[in-house]
Amino acid sequence: MSLFSGLYLGRSGLQTSSNALNTVAHNLSNVDTVGYTRQQVSQSTRHYNILEMASFKTSAKEIGMGVRYAEARQIRDVFLDQTYRKESGRSAFYEVSYDTLIHMQDLMGESGDRNFQEAITDYWKAIEELAGDPASAVTQGLFVSKAETLISRATNVYKSFCDYQNNLNKQIKNSVNTLNDYGERLIELNKAIVNIEVGGVEHANDLRDERNYILDEMAKLCDISYMEDIDGFVCVQIEGVDFVKKTNLYEIALDEDENGFYTPFWPQNAKRYIDENGKEKYDIKNAKVFNLDREISSAIDTDIGRLKSQLLARGDHYANSDDLTEENDYYDTHIAQSICMNIEAEFDSLINNIVQKVNDILKGAGYVDGTGNADGDDTLFVRIVPDEGWHIGNIAINDRFLQEPTLVKMMKDEDSVDYDTARALKDAFEAEEYRLNPNTQKRSNFVDFYNDMMIQVANTGSMAKKNYESQLATEEEAQFAREQVLGVSSDEELQNMIRFQNAYNAASRYITTINDMLGSLLSQFGAS
Repeated sequence: MSLFSGLYLGRSGLQTSSNALNTVAHNLSNVDTVGYTRQQVSQSTRHYNILEMASFKTSAKEIGMGVRYAEARQIRDVFLDQTYRKESGRSAFYEVSYDTLIHMQDLMGESGDRNFQEAITDYWKAIEELAGDPASAVTQGLFVSKAETLISRATNVYKSFCDYQNNLNKQIKNSVNTLNDYGERLIELNKAIVNIEVGGVEHANDLRDERNYILDEMAKLCDISYMEDIDGFVCVQIEGVDFVKKTNLYEIALDEDENGFYTPFWPQNAKRYIDENGKEKYDIKNAKVFNLDREISSAIDTDIGRLKSQLLARGDHYANSDDLTEENDYYDTHIAQSICMNIEAEFDSLINNIVQKVNDILKGAGYVDGTGNADGDDTLFVRIVPDEGWHIGNIAINDRFLQEPTLVKMMKDEDSVDYDTARALKDAFEAEEYRLNPNTQKRSNFVDFYNDMMIQVANTGSMAKKNYESQLATEEEAQFAREQVLGVSSDEELQNMIRFQNAYNAASRYITTINDMLGSLLSQFGAS
């Protein structure tokens, strides 16, 4: 081998070590970068110059041409990626449930103008005082005024439930928009990665990191499946339906109902039609992204994704006591799994029962407003819209009773005090006849009903907290295991830096030695 060939040998070592040092520096500079995957240097030998072919008796005589920088490959584990993404999606699902229960518990709490437990207790005390002295104008006035306070505070509490539903609705819209944005970016990354890696010379590692980070974030929002094809394109499915397919994006659309509630659906699977106003509409019955009627279970992976949990927690309408039906399992399939709807229905059931029970007792005793209004309500509680049910938001106190509380006269025809009606009101509040929902066996009276609701929400919240914390621990374990593979260790990278720096120095000394030898030869023999 000539000395000039030795220079090329040394140059290959110098160049390879320099590139390896650049890779180490890149790793160290991204040690805290979210989504970054450490890159490992892969080196290989250059081709050999063959001086003499192999024969039957001797092997080939070859001269090596040095080392080359083969690639900077990413260190990832596909199995750990899949495990982490599934567990993070499940963790996000239970986080939404826990947060929703905490917020609903706060809305039901004993603070500010939403102190409903105090309102129902005060109404109960007013009935007790009325039972003690039915003929007193003071107790009659207190009975009417506390009824007004009860309805006012009930309306405020129910409105706060609906407001939180609307907030979840906005979150659903934002989650869908985020998913679509991620899909558009994946298309851009697919094209860029394939363009860079065509021919197998370069690796678009940083772009691949971004693509993997997007898959991590998408997995928190919904249940995804994905694969990378032979060309380098990543294809993604959401709930088993194509979302990103190479360079095609099938966006998720939002159907808005009369309440303004959004439902994610696949436009390509929906039936288009023209409504009576000439506008294009979609029939989304068979095109919904999520089947919310399925049982929520980890065994069948139906508890994955923040977006699905938001849809379940919100429900599909503002619920009331009509939803607490045992017919055809409607409650179990449509109401029970929705935190907001379940609480709304139970709360409305309490008010509905109180209002109708009090009205029935008063009307049975002949205590009406005297208007003889056959088409409307003429007792203490009235409906704002007569054709609609006795639900919160449609209940008010009869103006005649507010102006003249003594309409609750508590007197019989023979001018004796009507203790019977007053006692009936008291007995109605003490009667343990009411269940929170069709799946609850315990029966409560009006005074304890709301407290039982609070206990139910607190207990459910405690279970949700345990589920979330347990799932969060599982997610963190999966992330820790993954970080052991793809995470950057500064200690390890510093060791690599020393190793490659020594290799660089050795190659440099080798080149210097060859250069000195050439100089010496030229000085001695060149002049002659």
